[in-house]
Amino acid sequence: MLDIAVLNEFIVEAKAATYVGGGVARVPCRPGAHDIGYERGDWRYLDSYFGGTDFAGQEVVWFAGEPIWAMNYFGCVIAPKLIDGAAAGTVIKAALSAMYREGRFLGGMEFDHPFGRYVDSSEGGCERFIGHECIMVDGQKAYALDYRGGLVIL
Repeated sequence: MLDIAVLNEFIVEAKAATYVGGGVARVPCRPGAHDIGYERGDWRYLDSYFGGTDFAGQEVVWFAGEPIWAMNYFGCVIAPKLIDGAAAGTVIKAALSAMYREGRFLGGMEFDHPFGRYVDSSEGGCERFIGHECIMVDGQKAYALDYRGGLVIL
């Protein structure tokens, strides 16, 4: 039986070590993709995405070679006069770093940064969830991302 607390802990660890932690890019598993991964023992994590300023991707966790959890996402800069992709990435990395230090990766996060205010909200838990993150600049939504995921049941 899968221990959800252990899964959650690994997801936070892997996310902190990859995009947010400046992990090393891997050879992409699909043409045009950007892949970054993390492994510990029987656990494996891969974040594979397409694009840059506007992007779509999927994260997957395997345990002992079996896929057990996945999340997909789509994000984009919606007000390029207010924020660009580099600034949005800076805000996101700072906010997510703070969230991961709390031992979690799901919603209920507000974080102020000089480039904008990061707001994340979600419903559900590690087993099944849906969420939205955005960056507000001068009271306007400048960046948005939707995500959803949960356990993969074979």
